[in-house]
Amino acid sequence: MKLGIVADVHGNIEGLRRALDLMGPVDELLCAGDAVYQFRFSNDVIALLRERDARYILGNHERVLLGPSGEAARSGPNVQRGLLEYMAGRPYRIEMQVDGRTLVMVHGSPFEPYDEYLYPNSPNLQKLAQIEADFIVLGHTHYQMEERVGRALVINPGSCGEARDHRNGFRLSCAVLDTQSGEVAFHHYDDPTRPAVDPAIVPQPSAGAQRPERSPENIAWWDPR
Repeated sequence: MKLGIVADVHGNIEGLRRALDLMGPVDELLCAGDAVYQFRFSNDVIALLRERDARYILGNHERVLLGPSGEAARSGPNVQRGLLEYMAGRPYRIEMQVDGRTLVMVHGSPFEPYDEYLYPNSPNLQKLAQIEADFIVLGHTHYQMEERVGRALVINPGSCGEARDHRNGFRLSCAVLDTQSGEVAFHHYDDPTRPAVDPAIVPQPSAGAQRPERSPENIAWWDPR
């Protein structure tokens, strides 16, 4: 089975559409949360996820939007009630069987604090070995990842809505997982809603800018490998 994986769309419908085009035919679509912004709903994105019958989980931005502080944003006159109700009915975690293997999908982390940012170099990434799964799909960091942790292959497709990964020149990304072979194919592409950026003018992290024992606040700028 081929699973198309997106995350952190953040209302970027054109970015999501481009991801679906690049993936080509897939058997199912997975969305690892943050399809919207915490104070801005997107009818277009939620409608497309529903149309594609995506396995869509909620992230921290959906939690805020659906909570007390998001009341004004979700009560706006342009918000389609049926789409909002569809979003509100999505879970925060999915566990599914595919080709005889177990896949678990959460937005940030399956452990408290659930909104922890898990990067390839995060010490707590190794805790995922406790999860009885063959594939673990994450979002939240906007940072592409394919790492073997114990039994599980941990996959983060990056973001198809708001690029933060310096390793691919701050481009959007998505992934396709072949659940039989275990192979993951990543697709990188320019944000169709933004003008192209010359990589030569993008600042890069300087050597020794951060102490090696402490990750910076915006870890997407830092890769120790």
